[in-house]
Amino acid sequence: MEGRQIVKTLETGGVGVLLTDTLYGVVGQALNKKTVERIYTIKDRDDKKPLIILIASVQDLRLFGVKLNHTIEKILENFWPGAVSVILPCPLKKFDYLHRGTKMLAFRLPNKKSLIELLKTTGPLVAPSANPEGLLPAKNTREAMDYFGNRVDFYERGGRPKNKHSTIVVLRSNGEVGIARK
Repeated sequence: MEGRQIVKTLETGGVGVLLTDTLYGVVGQALNKKTVERIYTIKDRDDKKPLIILIASVQDLRLFGVKLNHTIEKILENFWPGAVSVILPCPLKKFDYLHRGTKMLAFRLPNKKSLIELLKTTGPLVAPSANPEGLLPAKNTREAMDYFGNRVDFYERGGRPKNKHSTIVVLRSNGEVGIARK
């Protein structure tokens, strides 16, 4: 599927598999509740586990009601762009479908130009790894197809992932940083 078709599919609530800056991910618009729920079903994912959200810029955090201040912005500059997902407070009830009651969301500003361009067009995308719960992440589109078949709307070939999963960091409103996953 070519780029314009991928954008159109995502903008209309579709779900696909593509290579992110870390691993292959099952992607869909983060601000579309129906799409997010579809991804949980496709992955057979524990419905209490929030998904990582890819953003095109720090400013995208405001779409989720994340309060930014100078301290938080400085800390984020140390991690982004890159393979670090940062968990930030997101207390808004309208995002329960994303934070699953935790009132926290994980965001990543990827270090991959083509992905940033896609995000600028589609808006933030949820991007959990391309695997059913409990299985290893797909290393290529063939493995992803074996996992998901026709339950997703597209597969974009992207070669072999260069990285492993992202490091997950917790950033508290007081500026404290903790590591949730290396």
